[in-house]
Amino acid sequence: MAAGMSSLVRSSQTVRHAHTTGTGQNARVPTASRRRRSQSVRRINPNQSPPQIPPPFSPFHHRSRSPRPAMEMFYYLVFGALAAVVAALELGKSVKDRVATSPAFNSFKNNYILVYSLMMSGDWLQGPYVYYLYSQYGFDKGDIGRLFIAGFGSSMLFGTIVGSLADKQGRKRACVTYCITYILSCFTKHSPQYKILMIGRVLGGIATSLLFSAFESWLVAEHNKKGFDPQWLSITFSKAIFLGNGLVAIVAGLFANFLADNMGFGPVAPFDAAACFLAIGMAIILSSWGENYGDSSDNRDLMTQFKVAAKAIASDEKIALLGAIQSLFEGSMYTFVFLWTPALSPNDEEIPHGFIFATFMLSSMLGSSIASRLLARKLKVEGYMQIVFAVSAFTLFLPVVTNSLVPPSSEKGGSIKLGGCLQLLGFCTFESCVGIFWPSIMKMRSQYIPEEARSTIMNFFRIPLNLFVCVVLYNVNAFPITVMFGMCSIFLFMAAILQRRLMVVSDLHKSTKAVEMNAEDEPLNP
Repeated sequence: MAAGMSSLVRSSQTVRHAHTTGTGQNARVPTASRRRRSQSVRRINPNQSPPQIPPPFSPFHHRSRSPRPAMEMFYYLVFGALAAVVAALELGKSVKDRVATSPAFNSFKNNYILVYSLMMSGDWLQGPYVYYLYSQYGFDKGDIGRLFIAGFGSSMLFGTIVGSLADKQGRKRACVTYCITYILSCFTKHSPQYKILMIGRVLGGIATSLLFSAFESWLVAEHNKKGFDPQWLSITFSKAIFLGNGLVAIVAGLFANFLADNMGFGPVAPFDAAACFLAIGMAIILSSWGENYGDSSDNRDLMTQFKVAAKAIASDEKIALLGAIQSLFEGSMYTFVFLWTPALSPNDEEIPHGFIFATFMLSSMLGSSIASRLLARKLKVEGYMQIVFAVSAFTLFLPVVTNSLVPPSSEKGGSIKLGGCLQLLGFCTFESCVGIFWPSIMKMRSQYIPEEARSTIMNFFRIPLNLFVCVVLYNVNAFPITVMFGMCSIFLFMAAILQRRLMVVSDLHKSTKAVEMNAEDEPLNP
């Protein structure tokens, strides 16, 4: 899934307790009675009994009590079936599913995928232990929530400004800035001071905006500058998502758990490892990447650049539709990250959170593998994405249906219930749609967003997304889970409608352009 998802997923267990208790007072986090004694360092009195702290979240991390064997078998069957399908798809590609490319492109593609995987490793390594680390420092749920809100608010405000500078100052420089900013954010995790941690969240928000704009902008511009076939971009996109948002997420979670728990280095160790991966990636960027720009005119300041981007969005319906589609889908995706835990365990059922997370990432890999086949066969992205959004809307409406049809259980604890099993299958389907979404939206962005303001427009797209996530974080306990899932389902259905409109507008634009070209080619009458 991406940088934003790893920022949200670490608090999903806490949301479950808040929903089940209504007020969140019985959640396994430091209670509101532990107030901040100062605005600097939080210290826990050694004479007091230690506070209850949620376990670190990472793939394959099991809680002290395991689900019953029958339910364990269900999880293994789902994971095994997904793994078998992914392997079959990757190993069974036909000639139609493969695109003949040049050695120069393969070298270029492999270099980018290596760097992208290192960048995503730096992000995914941090995900499992951020919430746990804040809890270890003695901060309560409200304080931690404000830290998360600060991260997304920073991405919305400062990230938009810094990310937009990539078009003028250079995309390579922006990618290096991402590495430096995120490394500094990792270093702040060594401090228990709230102000320092807040600075780290602000830096992390800026880095997230750069991750989601600068790298893709550099790739598209460099791909075109080298004269590669535009169709080959889809290969790089799908492989980058398959590895960076799928396999790397699983391996990074395991490695973070190994460093912090098995090796006994503590919850700060994954952040140090993340800084190392980011430094390695930065070294590769500095040594092997060329620089490219959007519009680097000396007479264009930042405000002028913003006006140009805003004018492009307002004057081109295709760009506006694309931005709305992206915001609707990603907003639903990040909301889902908060809701899947309380949905699967409404009565505090014992579920293996880490194993389920790994299953979701495997589902995302399945989706990206399907996307690579669709893109290789030159199917119209605007066409099949309508189906993807419609399926996504149904899968997130499934909790509403199961809560209505399946009688709720009054039993506390135990294993996942029938409704939870059905929802898990639906959620895996949704994650597969996420895997299809990423390379497909990247393909559409490469087609519709003008090169001179690519990074700026892409960061503009993230403003409503970050605003929406901040609102959800602030009001996560205000509405029942079914209402929030219903809202997400409506958003996804709206995305399907807008995708249909985008296809119509795109086809109309192409036909109009073809008529104009034919008119120019016709000889003038004597």
